[in-house]
Amino acid sequence: MLEFFRDLWAFLKVRKKIWLLPIVVVLVLLGGIVVFSQQSVLGTFIYTLF
Repeated sequence: MLEFFRDLWAFLKVRKKIWLLPIVVVLVLLGGIVVFSQQSVLGTFIYTLF
């Protein structure tokens, strides 16, 4: 998993696409929230946000 992030960082740095990093971070966080909230009490709270 760490190798993936190293490759991603190298790609963003070489191609001068550092501006994509915040977008990737937000997408990963939203994905984590969706996975975490599927089987928890947070599901009802998430529905009220969206």
